[in-house]
Amino acid sequence: MVISRRTRRADLLGAALTGSLLLGAAGCSGGGDEAVKKPDATVAAGALCGGSAVSPDAAEALKTITGSSRFEASGERSTVTRAAKELTEKFKSSATGDGEVCRVYTAQDELRVTWQLSGSAPVDDPAAKFSVLDMGERALAAPDSAFLRFACRSEKAPGAGPAHVDIGVERGGMPTEPDGDPEALKDAYATVAHSFSLAMAKELGCGNDGGLKAKPSLDPV
Repeated sequence: MVISRRTRRADLLGAALTGSLLLGAAGCSGGGDEAVKKPDATVAAGALCGGSAVSPDAAEALKTITGSSRFEASGERSTVTRAAKELTEKFKSSATGDGEVCRVYTAQDELRVTWQLSGSAPVDDPAAKFSVLDMGERALAAPDSAFLRFACRSEKAPGAGPAHVDIGVERGGMPTEPDGDPEALKDAYATVAHSFSLAMAKELGCGNDGGLKAKPSLDPV
């Protein structure tokens, strides 16, 4: 039997390609213990937003809201300390202003925590979806958000009267129907808002922590 030189060359080339593919597949498999593992970039709730803003109760509340106990790590500037400094600078030139404390991310959810400096105590009626709670000057809770206003007298917030500070916690992104028990979600959002408000009051040096207690009051007024 006669084998042409061209046929033999094709057979050798095919064998070489097959060997290369097998070696490539072995390399992609990672070789068991030698595989490079991607580091876990998520953190527990207590490490979010500078590490002082989320109480154990608020950590459980975030789990109720998002269904997760692990979150994307916050940026270096996403802290209550930085937000309090911005608020203080704003108060030196104006009785009003607003800004962001931080954002809380999971794979599916985004929560935005904001601050607002108001010129007076609240007088407007809240929207129907909100329950009014007995915290600070006024606390409002809904199944997708919560807002808490407290009065702060502090050397960092000089003036004849107290500074009125609002802390808001809202779902970011496109609006969707909240998933879960509405009353449980209201309590959860209110708990997170209270935790950030108390952390802000302490950071600002507010007398009597801005009238906020160590635990949130979740009973409607």
